[in-house]
Amino acid sequence: MAISIAFIGLGNMGGPMAANLVKSGYGVRGFDLSPESREAAAATGIAVASSAAEAVAEADAVVTMLPAGRHVLAVWQELTAAVKPGTLLIDCSTIDVDSARQAHVLAKEAGCLSLDAPVSGGTVGAAGATLTFMVGGDKDAFARGEAILQAMGKRIVHCGDAGAGQAAKICNNMILGITMAGVCEAFVLGEKLGLSHQALFDVASTSSGQCWSLTTYCPVPGPVPTSPANNGYKPGFAAALMLKDLKLSQEAAVAAGATTEMGAHAAKLYEKFSDGGHGGEDFSGLINFLRENA
Repeated sequence: MAISIAFIGLGNMGGPMAANLVKSGYGVRGFDLSPESREAAAATGIAVASSAAEAVAEADAVVTMLPAGRHVLAVWQELTAAVKPGTLLIDCSTIDVDSARQAHVLAKEAGCLSLDAPVSGGTVGAAGATLTFMVGGDKDAFARGEAILQAMGKRIVHCGDAGAGQAAKICNNMILGITMAGVCEAFVLGEKLGLSHQALFDVASTSSGQCWSLTTYCPVPGPVPTSPANNGYKPGFAAALMLKDLKLSQEAAVAAGATTEMGAHAAKLYEKFSDGGHGGEDFSGLINFLRENA
């Protein structure tokens, strides 16, 4: 009998992810507070429920994709009262490590297995089923959930026990925020020194300055045709989301007693960028902020 999956949170990321589960042959019943998201999900073959509790009642596994830790904990408190014992609960949101661990406790108290499995790859990866999943949880839960995650992603990495997936995501995105800020600063400096974008790209992309922020997501138009810089800095990955992840990294650093001065500086830059009304732009649009505030 086919595995039945409930999917809670059918927005820009969750909707395409749930649709890919349908394409892989899973029976998917979903719910979202937004009528528009529910309508879009129904068009992809997802059976839309009238509530989260209804969606999860007969599910073998539940996937959640929600904005923040408080939303995850509120929904998991509701769904753990409604699911069958033994149901696998997977949270794919990007949230703080402490909330992720609290969610695992809720699942255990309800007799359920659980995984925290945040993603990297953005809306393009969600649509193309090419996401990377960073997964925390015990081996039994991972063994049950791996095939489900493979239907939505290209690379699945078991990072450790409860909360380890969120820890890996926060560290990864801190690196991303730092490197993008550095690449943007380098291109602004290059402009002022009379260096063409293409020349700087040709050198840095094939030498020690090479990084994903440069070769895949170059913040200036031209060198990488698929980067958001060639589409008016439409996300992509919105600056507000980068700011959220950088703030999570700094909260984690304080809690763990780690020194992350570059991460803190990147967080301040993205906070200024977002506060200036650019939170909905792609995070690589930071280069325009740096030009304006030189």
